[in-house]
Amino acid sequence: MKKRLGVLMLALVLVVVSVAGCSSGSTSKKDEVTKVGFIYVGPADDGGWSQAHDNGRAKMVENMGGKVETIVKENVPEEKSAVVSTIRDMVDQGCTIIYGTSYGFMDGMVEAAKEFPDVKFEHCSGYMTADNLGTYFGKIEEPRYLSGIVAGLTTKTNKIAYVAAMPIPEVIRGINAFALGVKSVNPAATVNVSWTNTWYDPTVEKAAAEALIQQGCDVTAQHQDSTATMEAAREAGKLSIGYDLSAATTMPEVYMTAPLWDFSGYYTDSVQSVIDGTWKSQQYWGGMNDGIVLLDALTALAPGTAQGQVDTATEAIKSGQLNIFTGELKDQTGAVKVSAGTKMTDEALLSMDWFVDNVVGSLK
Repeated sequence: MKKRLGVLMLALVLVVVSVAGCSSGSTSKKDEVTKVGFIYVGPADDGGWSQAHDNGRAKMVENMGGKVETIVKENVPEEKSAVVSTIRDMVDQGCTIIYGTSYGFMDGMVEAAKEFPDVKFEHCSGYMTADNLGTYFGKIEEPRYLSGIVAGLTTKTNKIAYVAAMPIPEVIRGINAFALGVKSVNPAATVNVSWTNTWYDPTVEKAAAEALIQQGCDVTAQHQDSTATMEAAREAGKLSIGYDLSAATTMPEVYMTAPLWDFSGYYTDSVQSVIDGTWKSQQYWGGMNDGIVLLDALTALAPGTAQGQVDTATEAIKSGQLNIFTGELKDQTGAVKVSAGTKMTDEALLSMDWFVDNVVGSLK
């Protein structure tokens, strides 16, 4: 009897342990947290590009309701070895998808994607892909064009400053879109470009803006990650178009509007696809209709006639009635680059290496 009771007790213990084990495994799977890596070229609070990504990251975390944990690396140099080293560290910490948010991270991400085939990678503004490496960007040229309308209506000297980072297609395309927006309302105005060859160096950016202002520019615009260009405008009593984030509260004396980024929706959808097991490598290029890019609300410093013209152009872009890069378009030499009625292809836009005819400045 005692032997039979002992056997029954042992069987009961095994059943309890088995059930507990299954329950523990099920709960663990249900409550599993996905680790997500973000690599920034500048500080997360730079007031520009990196902060726009970090805002998107934070909103994604909020949207995911505790299902994710993020690991952020700031101020990572655009050097292959630095990028690969950063990624290795993130993988060691358990990241299953990693976002590299600067163009210069491309070579490092390509190498890391080969080294870690089971990890998903997404590179912002790049063009190289693999089975586990996708790219994402937005048609920032759409709100760039709209901001050009505001600048063109604002300038009195017909000279607009544009402080730009790197002479790559992404930046050149944005300058041209801005210049075409200017030209649509003020054919006499020019967009004067100064290269800094850095994404984030407030001292260099400010010096470039000051030099352009001294040359007679009375409105500034930028493709830079800090607010230094606007600071130069404020000190000189000029007006500004920002970039990346709204400066309505930080630069109220000069800020009229800015092309903005909202990565929150994209990051939420992308991370959710990883969790669902549906993630696939793609080349994403969304526009204003997708919500990833937009023009900030115009401030009271913008000309009174600007809002109506911006609204009209916005509707035309969203409906497809207005394609910014439709010919006839000429370059700085007067050569026709896009014939009348022809629309530039995505391939041509992504490799753009020329300025439209109302841009002053070199491509180097």
